[in-house]
Amino acid sequence: MRLLLDTHALLWWLTDDPQLGAAARAHIADGANTVFVSAASAWEIEIKRALGKLYAPADLASAIERSDFEPLPISIDHGIAAGRLPPHHSDPFDRILIAQGMAEPLVIVTKDPAFGAYGVALLDARS
Repeated sequence: MRLLLDTHALLWWLTDDPQLGAAARAHIADGANTVFVSAASAWEIEIKRALGKLYAPADLASAIERSDFEPLPISIDHGIAAGRLPPHHSDPFDRILIAQGMAEPLVIVTKDPAFGAYGVALLDARS
């Protein structure tokens, strides 16, 4: 399976947060799966860290690499697709993740029920 972590799922993994459910944790840890982290998540984390809204590992890039996650750049096509999505979700970071999940195709690990309105493959991060 090819997974794309929503930002909160990434942070839950990196901080060993119990909010990340056992099934989601098992899929992320399964070496047969490829786990991707979008550049959008790194961007979102650093913006929120600078605003004092969240804690994240100081060296985020190294933490992602140590977890054997694959970086997922944002392409022009991803940006266009995100901009063309119906307005079910207003968060631009989530819209990029949805567009990437649809384009690549990837299963998005998230707790956000609004993602379902787009018909993208999902795995509940709390399961």
